[in-house]
Amino acid sequence: MAVITQVGPAQDRHICTRLPRVLFSWAAAGFFLAILMLGLAPQHAAAAPYAAMVIDSRTGEVLHSRNADTRLHPASLTKMMTLYIAFEAVRNGEITLDTKVRISRNAAAEPPSKLGLKSGQRIAFRYLIRAAAVKSANDAATAIGETLSGSEAAFARRMNRTAKALGMSRTTFKNAHGLTASGHLSTARDMTTLGRHLLYDYPEYYNLFSRRSTHAGIREVPNTNRRLLANYRGADGIKTGYTRAAGFNLVASAKRGNERIIATVFGGKSTTSRNAKVAELLDLGFRRAPTRAKLRRPQRPAYQGAGVVIADAGEDSSQEAAGKTIRVSGQVNTSLRPKARPGSSTEPVLVAALEEALQTPPADPAKAAAEPELPAEQIENVQAVSAEGALQGDALRNSIAVALAEAEAEPEPAPAAVQASVLPAVQKASANTLRPVARPASLALAAAASEPEPVVVTRLSTSGGRYWGINVGLYTSRYQAEKVLLRTALSELETLDGSLRKVAKTRRGFEANFLGMSQERAERACRRLNARNVACKPIGPS
Repeated sequence: MAVITQVGPAQDRHICTRLPRVLFSWAAAGFFLAILMLGLAPQHAAAAPYAAMVIDSRTGEVLHSRNADTRLHPASLTKMMTLYIAFEAVRNGEITLDTKVRISRNAAAEPPSKLGLKSGQRIAFRYLIRAAAVKSANDAATAIGETLSGSEAAFARRMNRTAKALGMSRTTFKNAHGLTASGHLSTARDMTTLGRHLLYDYPEYYNLFSRRSTHAGIREVPNTNRRLLANYRGADGIKTGYTRAAGFNLVASAKRGNERIIATVFGGKSTTSRNAKVAELLDLGFRRAPTRAKLRRPQRPAYQGAGVVIADAGEDSSQEAAGKTIRVSGQVNTSLRPKARPGSSTEPVLVAALEEALQTPPADPAKAAAEPELPAEQIENVQAVSAEGALQGDALRNSIAVALAEAEAEPEPAPAAVQASVLPAVQKASANTLRPVARPASLALAAAASEPEPVVVTRLSTSGGRYWGINVGLYTSRYQAEKVLLRTALSELETLDGSLRKVAKTRRGFEANFLGMSQERAERACRRLNARNVACKPIGPS
């Protein structure tokens, strides 16, 4: 049964009063819902500012630029500087690639992209470099910074010092990974400059950026730039970057024949569109670059690591002030003399004789006649020492005075004894010392009387000699160094034929050297190798 309710006049007026308010509430809810949906829309829809730069890497010549000096968010392009400093630290002996690094809680807590390091975990430094270069791992980048400088803030200051030394005048770093931070900004021009320095300053590490994947100690990781590496002919690096504020960034390099181009893009809308734009810019670079160009390597900046202290800029200085750079030198002004061996004879006979030989002649001729003279061969030796740049005059007298004051010498012998026994006194030794026993007085060599006087050579002359060489790199293993030496020798027979291939082990690694060359030949070999983008530097006689 249907029930029909009659609405009276009072109820009708009430409904008419409430209806507009209900409709207004629905409209307001719809408006706020639309605003919320806009806020949740994909961030790449609102494109970040665009900037681009293209250069010929051989000369540094700019082939194309757009908004190249606009300060923008670099995102993970920041890791190029983190890696540059890591390479610098290894080269200068701050750390080795095999050093075990302890991961801090701060580094382990970094957001993705990350390797997945755990707090307290220990991992070789080389794997942190691989993870930062290939996987773009934020936890690895932070661990590198904390290991080299003690804290992320201290490492950021070192990054800024290095950027300034490289000529990156519009770049400021706040962290080692590139996640968005206030004031953490760079430009397409500065990042292109950094990419070129990575290529030429540390060529032994550049292959990292062309690996499609690599093992990072705990797992195999893919390269974030693998699509461009696979699809663009000649591409071999360098680094990608992405944040919502930055968009899709990339510094890329490609080589075809003798030509190499570096292209940088900031503010791409997606990985695909960014890679397409970079490919377009690389093509433009290869069209505009000359086929042949003289290689002009960028100058490697001064070392900014251990031994460089930044003085406090004061409370009144702005946050942009970096303070005054003070370089601490390890050079000493004076060298401490070693203590005499226990039980040894410390008679300063020869020192006293040299002192008398270099003293200013006395004004009284009679007194000068009474002074004992040195044998002719000792005078010649003294003059030879003087001619070769040894201590002279007051400097020698001062050093002799220090030696006499510090040595526990016996009472000074009479002047006649000095003259008669300069050489025998030096040879005499106590029975309880470690000095070799003097040759017996009765021993005589055949035809000794007719032998000419021995000539003492105090310094080897190298002018015009074959005492030069070249260095073609520093490598982590002897095998790598020997392989490079063989490959270089086969490719440069004209100037390296007849030279000696030698691998020298140092605390920084294994140096690949060619020795036994003249200065002219060494410099010519390096010019020819540099023209083929092979690292080479002459080694002079030491």
